Amino acid sequence: MTCAADQIKSILVVDDHPLFRDALATTLQTALPLRTIRTASTLTGALERLSKDFEPDAIVLDLNLPDVQGVSGLLRLKATAPHTPVIVVSAFGEDKVIAAVMAAGAAGFVRKDASRQMLIDAFKRIWAGDIYTPEGYTPPQREDGGGDFVDEAAKRLSSLTAQQLRILELLCEGKLNKQIAYELSIAETTVKAHVTAILRKLGVHTRTQAVLIANEARIPLGSGSGRP
Repeated sequence: MTCAADQIKSILVVDDHPLFRDALATTLQTALPLRTIRTASTLTGALERLSKDFEPDAIVLDLNLPDVQGVSGLLRLKATAPHTPVIVVSAFGEDKVIAAVMAAGAAGFVRKDASRQMLIDAFKRIWAGDIYTPEGYTPPQREDGGGDFVDEAAKRLSSLTAQQLRILELLCEGKLNKQIAYELSIAETTVKAHVTAILRKLGVHTRTQAVLIANEARIPLGSGSGRP
């Protein structure tokens, strides 16, 4: 979905830092003719918002949330709202992080230390249909010199549905099919079918290989879960 800035009427801001979340919401509301700004402090909260007939024109996402880190949250939001642009705003602006985020389907990446005007300009460009990355961003090169770095793990994972991503997360926790079925209130045969589809989409043959790909997409975002 591509919208001009003056067509953006509703936004979902997902960030667990209350001061930044409120400041960002205020900045966007003063810059754009928004009717609705809703917020969430966790990925779970954001998914609940989307499940209650709320279809924002755009989602603003912090990568580092209490219940998810790295591109996992972005992937689940994209799977739940595939036509809604997701803009990542993060303090972790290393080139490898930006590369993984863009490979996972983000509409743009804005560093949290950007000025107010830079933030507004970036969002307007994104909503005009441009892909935005910060000035100075250079796609990392492979260690073997084999061309531009592409986060293959993120690209593969972006093909999974929201339910498949949730099942993969539970596989990463070491849960068996029957445990996953109980937790998600679905039949064990349904879990097996989803696992088969996950393996096929990821191009692997075993659950262990699928878990390894999921782990590759967990970008290191500093030490611990402390906020910047």
